[in-house]
Amino acid sequence: MTIKIPKQLGKYTIGKELGRGASGVVYLANDPFAHRDVAIKVYPSDADMDESKVKLYRKLFFNEAHVAGKLVHPNVLPIYDAGEEGGLRYIVMMYLEGFKPLTEHTRQDSLLPVKKVVEIFFAMSKALDYAHRNGVIHRDIKPANVMMGPKGEIMIVDFGIAKHAVGQSTQITGIVGTPRYMSPEQVRDEDVTNQADIWAMGVMVYEMLAGVPCFFGDSLPSLTHQIINVEPPPVSQLRGDVPDALNKIVLRCLKKILKQRYKTGMDVAGDLINVSDALSAQAEEISEQERYNLLRNLAFFSEFAQPETWEIMRAGAWKNFKAGEVVVQEGELDDSFFVIVSGEATVHKGKTMLGALKAGDCFGEMGYLNKTKRSATVRAKTDVSVLRVNATLMERASKECQLRFYKVFAHTLIERLTHTNEKLQSRA
Repeated sequence: MTIKIPKQLGKYTIGKELGRGASGVVYLANDPFAHRDVAIKVYPSDADMDESKVKLYRKLFFNEAHVAGKLVHPNVLPIYDAGEEGGLRYIVMMYLEGFKPLTEHTRQDSLLPVKKVVEIFFAMSKALDYAHRNGVIHRDIKPANVMMGPKGEIMIVDFGIAKHAVGQSTQITGIVGTPRYMSPEQVRDEDVTNQADIWAMGVMVYEMLAGVPCFFGDSLPSLTHQIINVEPPPVSQLRGDVPDALNKIVLRCLKKILKQRYKTGMDVAGDLINVSDALSAQAEEISEQERYNLLRNLAFFSEFAQPETWEIMRAGAWKNFKAGEVVVQEGELDDSFFVIVSGEATVHKGKTMLGALKAGDCFGEMGYLNKTKRSATVRAKTDVSVLRVNATLMERASKECQLRFYKVFAHTLIERLTHTNEKLQSRA
């Protein structure tokens, strides 16, 4: 596609090319009045095409321009302006700096965590519900038309073939969309409703979870046959960590009979909330297991039975400190005992460094026993994780756990005092 672009289109100063699509070329531009960078999609000039293509691109342009200002949602690409100058039609959109299409996360070697896919699924469901309630059906939902930002933000783009509730002569009619993501009613050229977008979203999420398409064929007839007649295997068969509840939601999006498919995006989002909560709880359980594994490798916990280690971990608080941060401050009043789980720290009395601590070392014994003021400052030398055990919380642990804890605690304290005494004698 060859488009000769002037340095200025309307009030916009044209910059570098950002990308090319089926309907036009997108450029970086600057809006001098709003003092912001924007993206401009420029459609091919009528002079470069035959009459049938001229009609098609005009419809694409007017159809997309019709969305300008109509959809204002955090997950729908804002369209600011549209215009025509010197035989060139253009659409002005938000510049999505750092955003990439989700296409790259449909391959098995670059799949996202299930929890992240659920977040994307949820954002899309709410955005599509909003568009549908405002009378707009996208009709081309696919990974290439959903962008993800550097912080995980989601943006649905390209409403060029969208269907609007109020009929217009400029709307695209007939079979439109990307074949792999078309619903059965789309490939049969039947009336398309918002449920076609829900189907396409289900196909897309299936790909993002499994890394393979729901439906595939070596020809268009073969593909459409599968879409109309073949049930895809449950996505949980292709990826073991997909929970059953999520599998059911995806498959319900892919119901060939409209009455069995989700009616609205909000219905999908409502069911996803429970899946998201379950995944968060699962993630926390995994995190706890990882913490437990770290503690079991430390000398302090070598004598503890498995249930006792869990009790202490849950009676304590897991704290992370960046290099240079103060873990405990000299002069503080506290009754906590600390075990360094990972990293290194240094001990200071005033401006004097007294020593160093590494993973497995403990400190704070006297404060724990007597709730006295801290006699020294402990500062993280590297990034440090510590388990902070509070005396009051330990009193709620089982008797067996308390006895084991105080036995190990006393042994640690004796070792610390012996080591300190030996250092003092060597200096004498």
